[in-house]
Amino acid sequence: MQNKSIIGITGNTSALTNDDFDAFKINYSSTGFSSAISKVGGVPIIIPINDPAFAKEYIQMVDGLLLTGGQDVSPMLYGEEPRQVIGPTSPDRDRGEVALIKEAIRQKKPILGICRGLQLINVVLGGSLLQDLSEDNSITLQHVQKSQPEFATHSIKVKAGTHIADIMPNNSFVNSVHHQAIKELGAGLTVSAWSPDNVIEAIELVDDDQSIIAIQWHPELTFLNDNASLEIFADLIKRAQNCSANQSK
Repeated sequence: MQNKSIIGITGNTSALTNDDFDAFKINYSSTGFSSAISKVGGVPIIIPINDPAFAKEYIQMVDGLLLTGGQDVSPMLYGEEPRQVIGPTSPDRDRGEVALIKEAIRQKKPILGICRGLQLINVVLGGSLLQDLSEDNSITLQHVQKSQPEFATHSIKVKAGTHIADIMPNNSFVNSVHHQAIKELGAGLTVSAWSPDNVIEAIELVDDDQSIIAIQWHPELTFLNDNASLEIFADLIKRAQNCSANQSK
């Protein structure tokens, strides 16, 4: 019987909102990620923001890495000064997650990036970002949707023959809660989906040595009612199992 795959989910920090404990900071992750991983047969664990020196040990503990949404990626990571349009950043989170990505690549562990996760993967591989979608006048769709995030808001065009095409049909609809996007593509990455106004919605690097899939939308908010969203997490488990099988040969 095959052991269940352990998936490391990147966490975030916040202050407790209870008036009695507002001086305390907590580690947290949206329950959608752990619920989705559990539903598809994986074992979720949350990796807190921590010293990059722990990245090797964290990645050794897991079979796959899931990079979650959150703060803007610091433009310092792609050689730009922060402009007025950028939102809050977290240098500690950037440093920790950059180390996790590099270590997962070194150990050949599969990665799934969601929203910020997509953006950070792109930057780690040498790409850059639009600090805000307003910097490109050709972007016309509502990428920070005004409807509730569990509802899809715009379509995506999916490139035939890509890994994402095995999961998401062309002209699928996805939710959208982001104000940054990929500008220059990182080395080795393939664009596998984009919005009708040509915002990059999915990237991948899938070969015999590495398995990276990253998407701009939020399937952790839609997987209960959308099979394709659930399949994104199931695919991470499959890739983790394949990786474990290959490494044990």
